Amino acid sequence: MDRIILTGMRFYGYHGVMPEETRLGQPFTVDVELYADLRPAGLSDQIGKTIHYGYVYETVKAVVEGPAYKLIEAVAEQVAQQVLGDYPVLEVVVRVHKPKAPIAGTFDNITVEVRRRREA
Repeated sequence: MDRIILTGMRFYGYHGVMPEETRLGQPFTVDVELYADLRPAGLSDQIGKTIHYGYVYETVKAVVEGPAYKLIEAVAEQVAQQVLGDYPVLEVVVRVHKPKAPIAGTFDNITVEVRRRREA
């Protein structure tokens, strides 16, 4: 299956369980993989035959910068549901990275990944 991949999209949101997370906010990074048949776009060279990744970016931005969720699992799920609802994709993989998660220890990221398929 063909893919369009958006990686390293950076946003500022207010997601988290701790009060300071919802008050102060923090950076989030999101990766999205869109699984679709890209052959019509490749053969025709027409934007109308593909998934406009600029629009997908705006969809992800609206979720991450929108209303707060307690869990990044919920953020990832909402992104996946929006993408499946708004674009002709067969499957989507969403990774939400929380590099400043409030836990003791040294780490690069806390990441949640969800994979969702269009229901028949």
